[in-house]
Amino acid sequence: MARALMIQGSGSNVGKSLIVAGLARAAKRRGLRVLPFKPQNMSNNAVVTVDGGEIGRAQALQAQAACVEPHTDMNPVLLKPETDIGAQIIVQGRRVATLRARDYAAMKPSLMTPVLESFSRLKARADLVLVEGAGSPAEVNLRQNDIANMGFARKAGVPVVLVGDIDRGGVIAQMVGIKSVLDPEDAAMVAGFVINKFRGDASLFDDGYRLIEKQTGWRGFGVLPYLARAGELPAEDALGLGEARKPGKRKIAYLALSRIANFDDIDPLKLEPEVDLVMVRPGEAIPGDCALVIIPGSKSTRGDLAFLRAQGWDIDLLAHHRRGGHALGLCGGYQMLGTSVADPDGIEGEPGETRGLGLLDVSTVMTAQKTLTRVNALHAASGEPIDAYEIHIGHTTGADRARPFAMLDGQPEGATSPDGRVHGSYLHGLFASDGFRKAFLAQLDIAATGQPYRARVESAIDALADHIEAHLDVEGLLALAR
Repeated sequence: MARALMIQGSGSNVGKSLIVAGLARAAKRRGLRVLPFKPQNMSNNAVVTVDGGEIGRAQALQAQAACVEPHTDMNPVLLKPETDIGAQIIVQGRRVATLRARDYAAMKPSLMTPVLESFSRLKARADLVLVEGAGSPAEVNLRQNDIANMGFARKAGVPVVLVGDIDRGGVIAQMVGIKSVLDPEDAAMVAGFVINKFRGDASLFDDGYRLIEKQTGWRGFGVLPYLARAGELPAEDALGLGEARKPGKRKIAYLALSRIANFDDIDPLKLEPEVDLVMVRPGEAIPGDCALVIIPGSKSTRGDLAFLRAQGWDIDLLAHHRRGGHALGLCGGYQMLGTSVADPDGIEGEPGETRGLGLLDVSTVMTAQKTLTRVNALHAASGEPIDAYEIHIGHTTGADRARPFAMLDGQPEGATSPDGRVHGSYLHGLFASDGFRKAFLAQLDIAATGQPYRARVESAIDALADHIEAHLDVEGLLALAR
């Protein structure tokens, strides 16, 4: 059976996911068979696994770092928020319910069994399992029946290393405060800590580092400087959207929907030098000089249609189209571009029907069956191959489907408007296909570099592992695993 080590954090978005990915690549270099694991994740950024289920995007990246295919056992419980108080519950890759937060709390005790089952299967297939926590163990109000942090660590007997984000400030208080609020038996599971995202001269933090060690009794495993190339890796948390904007020849805007999902679709565009990728935040207008507007996926299509209209983006989109601009809707965004979205059975919320944006002559009816599949398609306009995946509910029909966006197993996929400037598709991950990306951007008078996107991600993973090797005690961290 494999050894295991758990990386928890002082909060969300402190770098747990990337540290696990970097450690996975470092351990793989040592000849170990490494598998990632996250007992419970909350994210609307998901991928389809080799066994036909779905897991959080971060675990797929970690699997890539470990040079293995993503599997549903790597993230046995995935929560996909649909409203402020409710989420879709995915267990071992399959949707089992949509619940309000209080109802999920009642369900949670039963989920430790599938979590431990998945963990056990991974341990049987690996030398090392690297476990990622969720949020922070400081959320002691959620400790009862916890499956994401200390509840799992205690039950599975996995030692913990705590990551703190110094870039946010207050990292000493984060670490010392967590030790003070943890149950003593939980605190005993913590074997050490890592300080992440340091900018400048790390020696200036020497006194603070020693103070954390003294106040907590935990061993420090190093201070990890801020790594700019981490921005080249797919992000899981929408909080990080828009942080890496750079100048470019042509502007592409994408809308920050309230329930944005699978937003890593745009990641390859961020790396194109001629693309100025602009995230349009709530309250902001869609720029009048953009070549393309992307409406991304959503976990609540009708809810985000209302949100989109509340921002005035429907008016901006119509003006953009009148000026000759292009639009691309992906998954939920594709559904929004049509004439209507109907949910007669209340699958995503209250039953009803919502008027669409009307830029495509298609309509969508939500269905209980969820499509989860990896696909190979051909872009209809260029003939370029697209390696993608589908992860959606709903069936879309209409006249503009006669002009498909792509061909999938000889059948039309997606839709295109008569003027050829509005496109909709259910294909996620499409821009990672280099030939397609080059052809699609050429339609917008944007020259692509031609650099393979997946090779760029691999290079960034290697750079992350090198960075971790240079600044953390990797041998000491791996020796903790048991």
